[in-house]
Amino acid sequence: MRMIDRSVLLTGANSGIGKATAAALARQGASVILACRDIAKGEAARREIVSDTGNDRIDVLLVDLASFASIRAFAAEVTRRYDKLDVLINNAGIMMDKRTSTSDGLETIMGVNHFGTFLLTGLLRDLLKASGRSRIITVSSMAHKMYKLNMDDLNNKQSYLASRAYGQSKLANILFTYELARRLNASETTANCLHPGIVRTSFAKRLTGLERLSFAALRPFMIPAEQGAATSVFLASSPNVEGVTGRYFVRCKEAPSSKRSHDRALAHRLWEESERVTGFEHR
Repeated sequence: MRMIDRSVLLTGANSGIGKATAAALARQGASVILACRDIAKGEAARREIVSDTGNDRIDVLLVDLASFASIRAFAAEVTRRYDKLDVLINNAGIMMDKRTSTSDGLETIMGVNHFGTFLLTGLLRDLLKASGRSRIITVSSMAHKMYKLNMDDLNNKQSYLASRAYGQSKLANILFTYELARRLNASETTANCLHPGIVRTSFAKRLTGLERLSFAALRPFMIPAEQGAATSVFLASSPNVEGVTGRYFVRCKEAPSSKRSHDRALAHRLWEESERVTGFEHR
């Protein structure tokens, strides 16, 4: 499927999987919005993508998913500048060795990976609906299978382990995707999620100690960012998934997610808590 006349917005787009995804879609002719926390790095990525693809329909906009105020300002700017949005790729993700907090007082991993994604997606729903046939894609991870979601401690205050906080946030991504798919009209907007593979990026640079060593042990099995981007590109562009919604993909194919991820009561509870935390009610 050629992406001419299709607009794509990616978070975490200035490096790694995000930049590789943006480049692949730009190569197919899409207009791409790089949503980045660092404008300088975003502009550098833009120049590289334009040079590599010959597609100059690439914009860079500032957003910090660790700040609800930044997300709201970003969504307002996107809504002001664009008439529609065909594809939203929630690609941004973070891993922190030590527990830190967002500007809104949330534990950073859950705040960025889930709550920020929840709010941004909701704020862009009208633009996505204006497309008539839009797609929402959220990058999760097989790490979602490793941990339960503790609804009584989403902020990881009781105890903190980076891998657990990350795994819980990735489970939240899938619960959110499945619940969102149930609430959307699939003929207008679909919602799917994916595991990109174990990708060779700087993602774990904030880890130290045993968790850094554990991640390093996976290096022989890691894949390049371009290969990790393949499933995101597939879900954004392939006619084979037109109308497909509420699914989890690995290597461009549907795959089973954990039993916990299909817990509708848990998904509903997370949804309500997410609306309370973000102060935004999805219509």
